[in-house]
Amino acid sequence: MSSSGPIVLIFDGDCSFCTTVSNFAVRNTRREIVAEAWQLVDASKYGLTKEETAKHVYLISKDKTYSASCAVARLLANKKNFGFRAIGFLLMVPPISWLAIPGYYLVARFRHKLPGGTPACKL
Repeated sequence: MSSSGPIVLIFDGDCSFCTTVSNFAVRNTRREIVAEAWQLVDASKYGLTKEETAKHVYLISKDKTYSASCAVARLLANKKNFGFRAIGFLLMVPPISWLAIPGYYLVARFRHKLPGGTPACKL
């Protein structure tokens, strides 16, 4: 990731699980992360549409945009904790990265059943 400016995390602000994970993601990081709910952000500012931001989590640095499992891997790789960083880097390497893709979609699909999830997470 580029080293200038904060990283922007776009997530589903209506989902309690997503909000909890986003709050975790912005704490104890090596680079500053600014979390914004897709419902409140001007997606066009980042070259995205509202429809795109409603479907996936996005992580945006000055020159790169990551979505879904790639965004999660980059978020973890940005943590100060070595264990989380190691997991983040592993999630970027094939064949583990191939498994991370369906893993992301499983979590997204059933997030309303996960700890902190609410019926609003299902929408």
